[in-house]
Amino acid sequence: MIKLSLLSVFVPTFLFVSLTPGMCMTLSMVLGMTQGVKRTLWMMAGELVGVGLVAAAAGAGVATLMLRQPALFALFKWVGGAYLGYLGVMMWRSRGRMAIPLERLELPPASRGQLALQGFLTAVANPKGWAFFVALLPPFLDASRALAGQLGVLIAVILTIEFLCLVLYAAGGRSLRRLLGESDNVRLLNRLAGSLMVGVGVWLALG
Repeated sequence: MIKLSLLSVFVPTFLFVSLTPGMCMTLSMVLGMTQGVKRTLWMMAGELVGVGLVAAAAGAGVATLMLRQPALFALFKWVGGAYLGYLGVMMWRSRGRMAIPLERLELPPASRGQLALQGFLTAVANPKGWAFFVALLPPFLDASRALAGQLGVLIAVILTIEFLCLVLYAAGGRSLRRLLGESDNVRLLNRLAGSLMVGVGVWLALG
């Protein structure tokens, strides 16, 4: 499958990269604020599917084809970034299902499909994610061994670490909501979350 010596280097390397604030982690924190950790799990599910696809494609060499079609990839990035930016503006204005209601009313939260789609788009349209996997995975693959088995082990490790980091960021967002919620600064929390969401959208579109 894969050498333990290589795995012992790969795990701390990817853990460090995952813990570094990025688009997916920021999105997890924002939704932890506005949707709660439990509902943010749906975003995480979509994000993990996207990360798994990107890692598998990069490991199999499909990333080279993506890089040869920069116009198509740029369009995909802009669509994803515009979608996240729109959601951020709605949150900043305390509107939409992603925002926390100003009144103590139970409004319908964002649907599971919406949350999963957000996570998937953010992961798949992230150019830094593609570049990272293209650069990171090849050194840990042994040409003398079966590629599928090695790639399977590495992707399983990647998804496990990514999930733990996403939960950590979502829990941080929930803690921030509790801190601001004690003083009824719901509008401030919506604007903070909305600004971060817009930032993720811009980052995604222009990255």
